[in-house]
Amino acid sequence: MKVVTIVGARPQFIKAAAVSREMRKYPDLTEVIVHTGQHFDNNMSEIFFSEMSIPKPNFNLEINNLSHGAMTGRMLEGIEEIILKENPDWVLVYGDTNSTLAGAIAAKKLHIKLAHVEAGLRSYNTNMPEEVNRILTDRISDILFCPTKAAVDNLSEEGFGNFNCQIMNVGDVMQDAAMFYANKARKPKFDLPDRFTLVTIHRAENTDDQKRLTSIVEALNEINEKLPIMLPLHPRTKAYLKKYNLHPKFDLIEPVGYIEMVYLLQNCTIVMTDSGGLQKESFFFKKPCVTLRDETEWVELIENGINQLCSPIDKNAIVQSFEAMRNSDCNYELDLYGNGNAAKAIIDALLEYEEK
Repeated sequence: MKVVTIVGARPQFIKAAAVSREMRKYPDLTEVIVHTGQHFDNNMSEIFFSEMSIPKPNFNLEINNLSHGAMTGRMLEGIEEIILKENPDWVLVYGDTNSTLAGAIAAKKLHIKLAHVEAGLRSYNTNMPEEVNRILTDRISDILFCPTKAAVDNLSEEGFGNFNCQIMNVGDVMQDAAMFYANKARKPKFDLPDRFTLVTIHRAENTDDQKRLTSIVEALNEINEKLPIMLPLHPRTKAYLKKYNLHPKFDLIEPVGYIEMVYLLQNCTIVMTDSGGLQKESFFFKKPCVTLRDETEWVELIENGINQLCSPIDKNAIVQSFEAMRNSDCNYELDLYGNGNAAKAIIDALLEYEEK
């Protein structure tokens, strides 16, 4: 069986790494990795391919720094050519990026079976391009690999039981990755306090909105006096801090690779973020989390008190959420994401589907 895997963004490489490692245990499975180049990074070759034990892509389309339409269109064209050349049994896509949508459309137009890893997630905010990508990809997938029960429920409520597709709750491959890399964590090349708050801010809804970004910075300045903040600075955030003439009074550090981020997660006291992935990773590494967004796809973390959602429009609300979660007693033993067996469940399902 031949599988073409489409990846383009940093989180997708982490997820794909877990599944690729599992695939290599099966001699009759061949994987062709296509890197669209969506989130190009000069460090990607070293960090993601060497340190993270990810096979180098068979193809790199090098498509980036374009509008959504132009990027998706060029990816669709490039992926279609590769599918025609490779003639796979499956196309495997991850998450909710433009790469995901382009891979999905290319596969279905060429009548190649499509599997979507991380299916069924919903923010119910279609102003987010990720929400549009995931909804459209789900609708045309043959197998929908859901990471949570809530994701399965979302698909059921949307009538997917009437479609010709298979829906499975396999757990989250990010937990597979977190467990694998936990012993490979590496300390970043800068000093860390004994106790600190790990913060990441990168979503356009926060960085591009002057009022929201100002509230976030003011709140973090206050929190920094109680528990030092370490914030790996995303280029988008850096640009808007300068544009709005904001002056953080806490440590802004250079972006870090995944293995270094795992170290920060292992050693921090609490996490504050607008990242979807980091919300879950906080749970994996047993850290309380405040999510600086209006909504989250990972509702089970909110429901179980492991994460607190805080709309970043009020400085005082952010500080209060920090205080509430810093002193919270969270249950990290819950089986919310498959306990590290998602990749095997995905491969087993693909093989079983082929045998039918």
